[in-house]
Amino acid sequence: MPSDDRKNSQDATPIVGAATDIAPLGGPKPAHERTADEEAGLVDWEKLAASDRFRDLLKAKRRFIVPAMIFFIVYYFALPVLIGYARPFMETRVFGPVNIAYLFALSQFFMAWVIAALYVRAAARFDKMAAGVVSQSEDAAPR
Repeated sequence: MPSDDRKNSQDATPIVGAATDIAPLGGPKPAHERTADEEAGLVDWEKLAASDRFRDLLKAKRRFIVPAMIFFIVYYFALPVLIGYARPFMETRVFGPVNIAYLFALSQFFMAWVIAALYVRAAARFDKMAAGVVSQSEDAAPR
């Protein structure tokens, strides 16, 4: 039996005292480890929600999300509506057995990808705005 003080190369047990993401005892906890009770009073949420930067963030998100959602819903439901009310047009063959209805149905996948890509770009802008809101609230927070 090998000695307990020697590490067996086959042993998968981590070394005691290895660095972890857990805060050391006695020091201040990192933000991701604090509970809601520990965070109470650190941020004035009413003041943050009333700030111009926060309202600008909400307006920017609304300006993107609402039109994108309306466009996608109209585009998505256009296929069954057109098949129901413009059947001869949708049955028009483009090449071989492929008709306009098939192409329109396939285009919905591409349109979803385009909207997702546009949202990813817009979300990067929203993240920068949110970081500004957070930094403003941290600057105003009592120490």
